[in-house]
Amino acid sequence: MKHLFIINPAAGPHDSYAAVSETVKRAFAAKRRGSFELYVTRGPMDAAEKIRYDSDYCDALRVYACGGDGTLNECVCGAFGRGNVTLAHYPTGTGNDFIRSFGPETDRFRELEDLLDGTPRPMDLILCNDRPCLNVCCVGVDARIGTDVHKYSGLPLLGGPAGYVASTAVNLFKGVTDELRVSCGGKLYYGSMSLICACNGSWYGGGFHPVPEARPDDGVLDFLIVRGVSRLTFLRLVGRYARGEYAKYPNYITHVRGDSMTIRGTRELSVSVDGEQLRAKTIELKLLPKALSFLLPGRVAEQITGRTLETV
Repeated sequence: MKHLFIINPAAGPHDSYAAVSETVKRAFAAKRRGSFELYVTRGPMDAAEKIRYDSDYCDALRVYACGGDGTLNECVCGAFGRGNVTLAHYPTGTGNDFIRSFGPETDRFRELEDLLDGTPRPMDLILCNDRPCLNVCCVGVDARIGTDVHKYSGLPLLGGPAGYVASTAVNLFKGVTDELRVSCGGKLYYGSMSLICACNGSWYGGGFHPVPEARPDDGVLDFLIVRGVSRLTFLRLVGRYARGEYAKYPNYITHVRGDSMTIRGTRELSVSVDGEQLRAKTIELKLLPKALSFLLPGRVAEQITGRTLETV
């Protein structure tokens, strides 16, 4: 087995290469674990290309995404459809939202020894048009805010949370609704909508927990459809939406469970796929059950389903 550490130097507050390199070399020196490679990404989707290339030349490839959720998604793209690849997340980014689905066990992902001794488990994926997604896809004002954060976080005096505040202000000014036609579960929803969220995992956006019961291995997706609201109502409800209180607001938010959804807009829409931006006028979302082998650290107690998962 080859162990491939994909390191995104742009993830997190500083370049993590030195720290990751030292930790990996120490772990492999202490115990014979096979060969390993430290690979620093050079640009968008470089991680996916590297994984595809390496998987063609080894029987078993274990990939560690050393970065945040964007790095993890690029590694998912590379691992997708490759039966000899198992993916792990060694978080060095700022959000690291997907692994928050594991509740109290999240910090175990930061213990490399636990991760190296981990057990692969099957996880579901969302296919958004032709791009796989492990965690959450969203469309609408929320997607625009989340994907535009990077435009402002790099500006002087606007790093960190201030970048999110700036993106929110700009996108609220642009408007919080789109005219959409949505089909899901044999039903059609149409009209003015503020956002649509498809949840495989339960956390996104650095602290949003819209469907706390969403599980990435249960063979179903949780969709939230938020009808068009005013800017003032959006600001009043967004915190409650983020806390997973959707059931208290049936006049505004519809919860649907299913395996697919089609979204059509009257203009090109911004789509957030694990925090990465796509643009399309028609969005096809489809559940891919048990489509990814994902590494859980050591003997992690399963917090995502309340039961022991079937080993891959």
